[in-house]
Amino acid sequence: MAETVFLAEVSWPEFARRIAQGAPVFIPVGATEQHGRHLPLSVDAIIPTWISAEVAKHCGGLVVPPIAYGNRSQPRSGGGPAFPGTINITATTLSWLLRDIITELHRHGARHLVVVNGHYENIWPSVEGIELALDHIGRERTQGLKILRIDHWELVRPETLARVFPEGYPGIELEHASVIETSIMLALKPELVDLAQAAHDGPARFKPYDRFPGPVAEVPASGVLSETKGSSAEKGRWLLADAVERIKQAVAEEFGKEVG
Repeated sequence: MAETVFLAEVSWPEFARRIAQGAPVFIPVGATEQHGRHLPLSVDAIIPTWISAEVAKHCGGLVVPPIAYGNRSQPRSGGGPAFPGTINITATTLSWLLRDIITELHRHGARHLVVVNGHYENIWPSVEGIELALDHIGRERTQGLKILRIDHWELVRPETLARVFPEGYPGIELEHASVIETSIMLALKPELVDLAQAAHDGPARFKPYDRFPGPVAEVPASGVLSETKGSSAEKGRWLLADAVERIKQAVAEEFGKEVG
């Protein structure tokens, strides 16, 4: 059986061997959500899965199958639920699913876990999922267990953002389906990107509060909250390099793991 970093592709004895050797286990958490007319619904799962796999290659890690559904898309950060194809799950569902995955990995002996998030609205449900797992395992039984929770966009260096956005960074909330995600997808899966379909009808100008029920009129018709102009595969590679390098550093520092 060929060497792979994907847990779903190894046998159970191989899984057991790697866990016994202290393999870090990566849990990509994403979404199935609209990303404009030019990007696929799977953006938020593709990106953290790729980043996880890339780091795993350098540290002998394993990547579990991604959680491909995310907490409810919101108008001010994801466009909202009005777009066909967005499949929302509740924060409770996501938290308990992550709880169960972490609990099972712990039962099998995994002690170094990295949750890599690719969907803005998953931030607090993923925190809750980790806390629920610790409660379920028993805080007194967590000796040796360490869990890192990472939002990949938080790892982009200020100098990289300045290169990507020479006219100013609009902020991650408005970067939904915009330059960051479009550039990363151009670097990773250009065959899934159709820039000819990218309507420049943003940026959105939201009021400083939420309104329910939706839809919200300020959401651009394309579902792109900012702009795609200026996106490039080169920028995508800059952004990915920051995320990969800084997660490698975190794994080395937090787990005492040599990273090649």
